[in-house]
Amino acid sequence: MNIAVIIGLSAGFSVLIMAIIVAGGNVLMFWDAPSVMVTVGGAFCAMMVAYPFSSLAQIPGLMRLTIFPSKFNLTEMIVTLVSFSEKTRREGLLSLDDDLEALDEPFLKKGLQLVVDGTDPELVRAIMEIEIDEMANRHDTNKKIFDDFAGLAPSFGMIGTLMGLVLMLVNLNDKSMVGPYLAVAIITTFYGAVLAYLVFTPMAANLETQTNEEVLMKSMILMGILSIQAGENPRILKEKLVSFLPPVLRLGIADEEGGAS
Repeated sequence: MNIAVIIGLSAGFSVLIMAIIVAGGNVLMFWDAPSVMVTVGGAFCAMMVAYPFSSLAQIPGLMRLTIFPSKFNLTEMIVTLVSFSEKTRREGLLSLDDDLEALDEPFLKKGLQLVVDGTDPELVRAIMEIEIDEMANRHDTNKKIFDDFAGLAPSFGMIGTLMGLVLMLVNLNDKSMVGPYLAVAIITTFYGAVLAYLVFTPMAANLETQTNEEVLMKSMILMGILSIQAGENPRILKEKLVSFLPPVLRLGIADEEGGAS
């Protein structure tokens, strides 16, 4: 679980609520059903024009993914790839066939299966790179849903502001209606800004970070698979894979592998 997402959203809304209370206001003053209809409803209707229902149905799942992201253990993957490299140097590529069923990572399993089947290295690279690219494209499409929602919410907030101003001007002679219509005019912009800058834009950034992490993981796996197929020295393979790690993790994996050898 990415507890930072829960803390960030909770703290963000709490700060807004506390600011209202400290300023001497009432939280209920910021609730307006017509403004919600214009901002949230209008933005969602625009999204229905832009995307099929199948894509919009993914929004709850994508929100959940920001809280429960996939885990990518790079150091563990390096240990696995180096161990496979050592095994193939001793027993040959076909010896990996016994380990395929036990693998939990589909991308690694697919790549090693291609190697065991004797697929040409360039074809292995092409197949695996296509899979990485298509995965990144799918994830970018999911992220774009949040980006577009973040752009539409403030826009419909402005539409609500214009509607409120028109209603206020039309009823300018009735002073009792000026306040409520002016509140609608302002609060729709508030709703749009909160949705865009506290919810959807940060979640889009979260999804982009997860995509980058998965691309890094799969790029590392691809390099490992091609090196194993080429019969490279396991120590050389380890050094190549460690270059994918941030500096803070490199010493640890280097020490671990060094001790194992």
